[in-house]
Amino acid sequence: MIGRFLWVALVGCGGAPQAVEPGREACLDHSPDRNLYWGDLHVHTSLSFDAWIYDMRLGPDDAYAFAQGEAKMLPPLDASGSPTVQVQLERPLDFAAVTDHSEYLAEVRACTDSSSPAYGTSLCVDYRDGSPASIQTWGSAFVPVDPQRFSAICDLIDCASETRDVWTEVQDAAEQSYDRTSACTFTSFVAYEWSATPNISNLHRNVIFRGSRVPVQPISMFDAPTPDALWDALNASCTDALNGCEVLAIPHNPNQSNGHLFPAEYANKAQAIDVAWREPVVEIFQHKGDSECRTGAFGVSDEACDFEKLRGPEPTEDCGDAPGQGGMAGLGCQHRTDFVRGMLLQGLEIERELGVNPYNKGFIGSSDTHNGTPGAVEEDQFAGHLGRVEGTPEARLELPQLNPGGVRNNPGGLAGVWAVENSRGAIFDAIRRKEVYGTSGPRIAVRMFAAEELPDAICGRADFVPAADTAGVPMGGTLQTSVAPTFAISALMDPGTKRHPGRQLHRIELVKGWVDDSGTHMEVVEVIGTELGQVDEATCEVDGDEEAEIPESGAAHLCAVWTDPNWRAGQDAVYYARVLEQPVCRWSWRDCLSIPEDLRPETCSDPTVAHTIQERAWTSPIQVRER
Repeated sequence: MIGRFLWVALVGCGGAPQAVEPGREACLDHSPDRNLYWGDLHVHTSLSFDAWIYDMRLGPDDAYAFAQGEAKMLPPLDASGSPTVQVQLERPLDFAAVTDHSEYLAEVRACTDSSSPAYGTSLCVDYRDGSPASIQTWGSAFVPVDPQRFSAICDLIDCASETRDVWTEVQDAAEQSYDRTSACTFTSFVAYEWSATPNISNLHRNVIFRGSRVPVQPISMFDAPTPDALWDALNASCTDALNGCEVLAIPHNPNQSNGHLFPAEYANKAQAIDVAWREPVVEIFQHKGDSECRTGAFGVSDEACDFEKLRGPEPTEDCGDAPGQGGMAGLGCQHRTDFVRGMLLQGLEIERELGVNPYNKGFIGSSDTHNGTPGAVEEDQFAGHLGRVEGTPEARLELPQLNPGGVRNNPGGLAGVWAVENSRGAIFDAIRRKEVYGTSGPRIAVRMFAAEELPDAICGRADFVPAADTAGVPMGGTLQTSVAPTFAISALMDPGTKRHPGRQLHRIELVKGWVDDSGTHMEVVEVIGTELGQVDEATCEVDGDEEAEIPESGAAHLCAVWTDPNWRAGQDAVYYARVLEQPVCRWSWRDCLSIPEDLRPETCSDPTVAHTIQERAWTSPIQVRER
């Protein structure tokens, strides 16, 4: 434990010098003020059972090539079995991690390799057919509290050995894609997803390794069915066993966890410290929905919370204090910690009891693509994330049934990372200190700082970052103060591309949560804003388009300084910024417009499916404590 606190002391400053990794050159882009890098840390390829079964054939090497701008082909397949839809990023990513499910790596390989002894089993035959019954059979193995592998396959092959072979391929793809030259153009991470789903409630984590020193095989839910068991196994196989092996995990989709992802009880202070260390950030957004907030929760009427909710607008039972079940299937109650606002407040409550906040977490966005297409999150270019299930506009517009795709899904988000350079160590360290944020897709550049006092007119200063660094702490940090905290938030619009320009900004809001002797509280404050823009739903043209002839609204840059007028001594508080763009057409309405009106599916006229949305960014929170 002492080593962990020493690490924080040594790298807590984002501008601290980085040791050059063995086998690579020093990065030319190194900056003590930190550069902004864009990436996707949640990506599935054909190695995942729930990707291959939907005709997706891109592997990890393809995914990393796509992230760097190479064109790839997706389902649906033609009569010869070839994919028919070309996809390509207009703007490559800076970093990515392939996170295939550690579960079934061996079984998928056995069922798709004609030389395998298990190839002819009924399980494998049904899997290759991709029938709904087969999908249900493979998915149901995730539900028991004590999950078991398919003996019909693993009795015929050595599943542990086969898993290690596939894991070696995963590592090789990451190593071959990592730019070790001084250009530092692309960073890849060795990673996987641990996918325990007891009672259909989500406990999933993406496991990310800092470097190339990794265990001989990934940990699956079959090896470790609980989060604590996962970390015991990671400590035994990585942290305590391999010199130079560092790892963190990223929980995702609390919106499907029925209150299980962030428990309210901790046995002791040391356990809470461990959780805060090993899981520094959480996915606030991905293609299976928004996990920020529910309007009305904690007495806050926040219309911006009605954004990309996977379950739609229908009322859902509140879990109260007891967690529920069924969330991965859209069933059961919803718990306050199914959204990060509830998690943040619960962390403050635990801190009052134990003196440690296990949920002092930062935010990132990801795609969770099952098409091997990291970063394919543009609203106006969405080609689906689930193989043939989302391979055509008509398929994407279906309501989700047994197949999890459908109109309630979205293209997913991105992680923005403020790091001193584009290298594994620098990005990993930025995630550790939580100087990261999530977006719903656009590349809005956001910085946030808190201090007791900030320099005058800091928004107009050329040395905005050095001045703010000197005065206070950046997003992800903790401010110790004896006076009301002051925040500086700066946001630059996503410039987009020539073919697909970005949207101007609408407003910046500061979200505050706090706990005091009277209980838990939440409020949302607009710190700076502009007039709301317009969208022509018949054409999806927006204000500012030459064809639309509507005056442009919004701002290319918003910056504001705000001091909390309601801060009181003894108040434990947490703050994060939310930046909203001007509205655009949602991907689903664009798909509807591409279909003749008399042939459009019913979802095109469903009033609960939005035609327009406001894309956004969420900064990692800053914790504020009395000094």
